[in-house]
Amino acid sequence: MKIGIGSDHAGFAFKEAIKEKLSAEGYEVVDVGTQDEHPVATAPYAQAVAEGLLNGDFERGILICGTGGGMSVAANRYPGIRAVLCFNPFTADMARSHNDANVLVMGSRTITLPQALDLVDIFLSTPFAGGKYAERLKYLEEIEKKVANILQEKVIQPPF
Repeated sequence: MKIGIGSDHAGFAFKEAIKEKLSAEGYEVVDVGTQDEHPVATAPYAQAVAEGLLNGDFERGILICGTGGGMSVAANRYPGIRAVLCFNPFTADMARSHNDANVLVMGSRTITLPQALDLVDIFLSTPFAGGKYAERLKYLEEIEKKVANILQEKVIQPPF
C-alpha cells in the first residue's frame, strides 16, 4: 500500500517515526514534508496529501500537526477526502469501518507517539464495513455535488 504522509513542524517527529515504522513493515511511504521543525503552515502539506489521494498517487494518507485540527480542516476542503482526527483506538476504528476515512489525522500535542503508532496500525488494517455506511457515504457525495453546483452558479458569467 502506498501512503502519503505530511506534517507541520509540530508533527515532524511523529511523522519521522511513523515513516520509519511503515517502511520497515513494507509500506511504500511518500513524505510530502515538512522536512524539519522550522515553523510552517499546515495547509500545503494537507493539500499535497489530499491531491495525491485524488490523483491516485496514494491509497491512504496520514497528516500530523499539533492538535490535528488544522490538518483536518485543510484536507477536508477537497471533495472525496475523508480526513478524520483520531485520538484513541475507537475513533481510528470507526473512522475506517463507518466512514471509510482515507486520511488519518493526529495531533502530536494531544497523544503520545506510542498511541499514534497504534492508531496508524488500526487505520491501515481496518476495512470499511460497507452496507448502511456505504449508503451514508453516497449521501455525502450528493452533498459534495450540491455544493459544487452552488459554487459554480456563484461564478459571475458575462452578460452575453
